[in-house]
Amino acid sequence: MSSAPLIKRIQPKGQRGLKVLVHLDDDSEPFEVMLEALERSHLGVGDSLPSTVRQTLLNNDADVRVRDAALNILSYRARTRSELRKRLRQKGFLPARIDTCLDRLQERGLIDDAAVAAAFVRDRLRLRPKGRSALTAELRTKGIPQELAHRTIDGVFETEQTSDPDLARTAVEKWVARQNPAVLEALADDSWSDARQKARRRLTSWLARRGFGGGTLGEAIDHAIRLASEKTRS
Repeated sequence: MSSAPLIKRIQPKGQRGLKVLVHLDDDSEPFEVMLEALERSHLGVGDSLPSTVRQTLLNNDADVRVRDAALNILSYRARTRSELRKRLRQKGFLPARIDTCLDRLQERGLIDDAAVAAAFVRDRLRLRPKGRSALTAELRTKGIPQELAHRTIDGVFETEQTSDPDLARTAVEKWVARQNPAVLEALADDSWSDARQKARRRLTSWLARRGFGGGTLGEAIDHAIRLASEKTRS
């Protein structure tokens, strides 16, 4: 039975020195691992590398790589656990290894779905006002559970002292400000002209897509009509 190969040389790779090439004395092709994985495995030049030890080294290498990939993704912006998991799956990492990595990051406070959800809702309120239903739907696409989504929206609405009717009014004010005079005249028209109906349908659809409905939607349309009337008279 042949003895296990020995590590003959460890060659740094790349300018940052985070990766190395491991050369064995059996003249096989050198293989690349992260330096941290080598250190975790307590291996160096002259150490034996039987198959079991090599597998441990490769497992440590995969753990380091998935963690570094996750941290790199998070360095651009905070993400939910679900978003981060999806990105790591796209990079080819195994689900079980990803979940272990995400558990560790979550324990360290580097993944916080509640904080990401709250920041997202605040940004929406400031930049593109939407109603509760639309906000909930967007949070759900980010992997936020429905209960957390509702709780987050309630908390942000309370902190920002706003409501669906307030947001709908703000939204239509921005919408009216973007319209040309012909649309405003049609919206403010007291008759049942085709132009009036078309303008109101367009506004209704726009508000509905932003999560406003029921009485809130009706009040917002009335507010838009008043604004359009004021602009056409001035």
